[in-house]
Amino acid sequence: MYSMRPSISVALAGRGRSRAASDAVSGPAGSVAAQAATAFPAADAEERTRDRVLNAVLEHGPISAAELGDLLGFTPAAVRRHLDHLSRNGVIEVKRAARAGAGAGRPARRYVLSSQGQSSLGNDYLDIATLALQRLGEIAGPEAVRQFAVERFGAMERRYAPEIDAAGPDITARAQALSEALSRDGFVASTASIEARAPLPAALSSVQLCQGHCPIQQLAAQFPVFCDVETDVFSRLVGVDVRRLSTLARGGHVCTTHIPTGRPAARGPHSPATTPGNLDEVSNHLQERP
Repeated sequence: MYSMRPSISVALAGRGRSRAASDAVSGPAGSVAAQAATAFPAADAEERTRDRVLNAVLEHGPISAAELGDLLGFTPAAVRRHLDHLSRNGVIEVKRAARAGAGAGRPARRYVLSSQGQSSLGNDYLDIATLALQRLGEIAGPEAVRQFAVERFGAMERRYAPEIDAAGPDITARAQALSEALSRDGFVASTASIEARAPLPAALSSVQLCQGHCPIQQLAAQFPVFCDVETDVFSRLVGVDVRRLSTLARGGHVCTTHIPTGRPAARGPHSPATTPGNLDEVSNHLQERP
């Protein structure tokens, strides 16, 4: 469930290649050899470059074309050509955002993965899983669905806990360790530290943990309890109360978790959950599309 398909653009942009190659074999032998020696290597290079652009959008989005060019070392024209191709195929989309520190004016164009792009990243069997959980809820009630989510994320918690505990008591270090563990499981996670500066109190400092991909996005959209339970797991792992600011399942461009770092940890050493939680708790699955 955690695995990712590494080349979305290859799958989308190169669908016709195998058929074209097959048709070419039946043509004149001389022209086939010439075309195979020139066209396919060039097409392969183009698709590899496009994959780099797509992966950068996945990992760093929302990101502008200029930022992509600087990040990847591409010319503006090359970046825009690949962005236009990916946009036409529906795997990325434009998010307009005000420029930081700028006054009134036209919002900047920034690129993120679209819902279609997200669904291309390893959502196999989610339709079946969704139907199965719907049936489970009908037969055994919502508590059974929550218990399923608790058990699923419990396995993740047990795997991550030793690594995060090894990072020590510092909340920022623990959040970074959590981000690295999530990325290995295909969540494309990153952290950003936000330091509160005077006159704001230091207690407002935080880390924002972002997940650029959710392997169970479709499932979580219908069963928000998965996001709630995952948030509870993050809270126990890092050792402070955290808050989910946005989720891909509710239309956000990333899943964002606010982790306060400017106050002492609310708990002692990590201890896994032993109960499924209270169904009457207020959902942490709050933010709609920004």
